[in-house]
Amino acid sequence: MNTSLDHADLSGSDLSGADLFHTRLISADLTGADLTSAILISAKLTDADLTGANLTYADLTSANLISAKLTDAKLTDADLTYADLTSANLISAKLTDAKLGGADLTSANLTSADLTDAKLGGADLTSANLTRANLTRADLPDADLISADLTDAKLGGADLTSADLTDAKLGGADLTSADLTDAKLGGA
Repeated sequence: MNTSLDHADLSGSDLSGADLFHTRLISADLTGADLTSAILISAKLTDADLTGANLTYADLTSANLISAKLTDAKLTDADLTYADLTSANLISAKLTDAKLGGADLTSANLTSADLTDAKLGGADLTSANLTRANLTRADLPDADLISADLTDAKLGGADLTSADLTDAKLGGADLTSADLTDAKLGGA
């Protein structure tokens, strides 16, 4: 089923547990919406506004969130495996224990985002802004962090095994107990 809710105003809606599999929500207004445990597998959320939305335990596997606004969104334990978050705005988003394996976060803004214990193996964070982000104990094996801005980021205990940090900005970053085995640090 390919339901289209493009440009819909769903701000503040209770969509907890909703089955929105493959639903089109392009440029939809979902500010402050409750999407706890919602199924958004392969959903199209390009340019959607999810500011302050609750997506705890939501399944966003392979969802398209290009240029989506997720400022202050709660994505704790959300599944964003292989999601496309290119140029998404995730300022101060809570992504604790989120699954982002293989996700595309190229040029995403994750300033002050909480990614504590997040799973980002193989994720593409090329040119992402992770200034002041909390990546404590995050799993980032084989992640691409080429030209990423990790200024003042917390990476204590993070797994950066074989991660590519070429030309990344690491000024003020806390790498205490981080595993940098086989990581590429050229120009960082």
